[in-house]
Amino acid sequence: MAEAERIIGTPDIPEAAGAEPETPDERPRGRRRILVLFTVAALAYALDLVSKMIVVAKLEHHAPIEIIGDWLKFEAIRNAGAAFGMGEAFTVIFTVIAASVIVVIARLARKLYSLPWAIALGLLLGGALGNLTDRIFRSPGVFEGAVVDFIAPKHFAVFNLADSAIVCGGILIVLLSFKGLDPDGTVHKD
Repeated sequence: MAEAERIIGTPDIPEAAGAEPETPDERPRGRRRILVLFTVAALAYALDLVSKMIVVAKLEHHAPIEIIGDWLKFEAIRNAGAAFGMGEAFTVIFTVIAASVIVVIARLARKLYSLPWAIALGLLLGGALGNLTDRIFRSPGVFEGAVVDFIAPKHFAVFNLADSAIVCGGILIVLLSFKGLDPDGTVHKD
């Protein structure tokens, strides 16, 4: 947790020290970023949840649907492991990791003053919630559930919208870090 807070940083504003903000705009601006984070997370989560419900109802136990020839198909797969189906024996560990990511993002949200970081963390949060929901509520049981994957590009792993949100959020975080933009809105040049 301390490492995550070091990476995320502490906002360089008086509010961080327990004082009132210098201007009335500082506190609402931070609240707007938190609202963006949770809105993006809710949207990513809802899209993932709805897509998986449709896949389970209409595609599971049916032939794959070709979207772009054999280059891209929708094919229902249950994945108890991580990416590329690796680690199927460690479903409980993946559940704990997803839950930890959610807790860390929720704790660090109060220090958020950057819109791009709010979007990136929202994508991570929504994706983690989507896959965590599968791991908790899908068969074979609580904390052992298999994730529903369905986007199947040729010569690549089958994935879902939660995985896409996590990857996009991770890429955005890497880009923001390279640009020197911190979650608290400060910019540094290293």
